[in-house]
Amino acid sequence: MRFLAAAGFVLLIAAAGCGERTQAHKFRLTDISGAPFGAEFSLTDHNGQPRTLSDFKGKVVTVFFGFTHCPDVCPTALAEMAQVVRELGSDAGRVQVLFVTVDPERDTPDVLKRYVPSFHPDFLGLHGDAEAIARTAKEFKVFHQKQPVSGGGYSVDHTAATYIYDTQGRLRLFAGYGQGGAALVHDIRILLAQR
Repeated sequence: MRFLAAAGFVLLIAAAGCGERTQAHKFRLTDISGAPFGAEFSLTDHNGQPRTLSDFKGKVVTVFFGFTHCPDVCPTALAEMAQVVRELGSDAGRVQVLFVTVDPERDTPDVLKRYVPSFHPDFLGLHGDAEAIARTAKEFKVFHQKQPVSGGGYSVDHTAATYIYDTQGRLRLFAGYGQGGAALVHDIRILLAQR
């Protein structure tokens, strides 16, 4: 499976937060504070509850786009976030991990309900119809596209990254796939300490 991330997109997000950085902290991930995207979503969680970003105010929120049939990147990212939450110890309850499907055709609420909490019981899978997912992906500048596979069926190419919000619901960080749990723990602790 191929996962695509355009170099221009990385430059865009890196430039988005340039004027917003302070010297009070040293993030290890990409600081995109002030980015003009990823402001909101309106989807449904795997328990059938309508969700928006504002529902999680007071928590650090991580958002990852993927799909349950993903053979490697998506389960690796969720397993890594489960480890991050464990390492946060008593602060774990102040973090909400969200997994947004880019495959609404196969990722029904029941499928998400079995898949996402298998990594951690507090993680939530978010879904919507094809139009809602397309709208959300556009808001987050997330690429996703079906790709036929040999023998029939399809896979989904998609941007493999995590967006991280502070406790006030502001988009702050972009973590490209493979940046590691240590950087996530470090930067989430910074966000949890901020008011």
